[in-house]
Amino acid sequence: MFEYELHQTRSAELIRRADEYRLARTARAAAKARRVVGHSAGQETEGRVSTGGPRRHRAPRTA
Repeated sequence: MFEYELHQTRSAELIRRADEYRLARTARAAAKARRVVGHSAGQETEGRVSTGGPRRHRAPRTA
């Protein structure tokens, strides 16, 4: 009888862990989807034009 109860306890623990894992996985997927939607909603159709890199210093032209 003791082995049966031990098996039941172990089985319940594995089921609980699987449920927690599944819940965490769906939460991560939902967060990723929110990031993707938020990122794409803020951009224009052309996308980011300025690279933010170093720019050339333009000297004034002499005539």
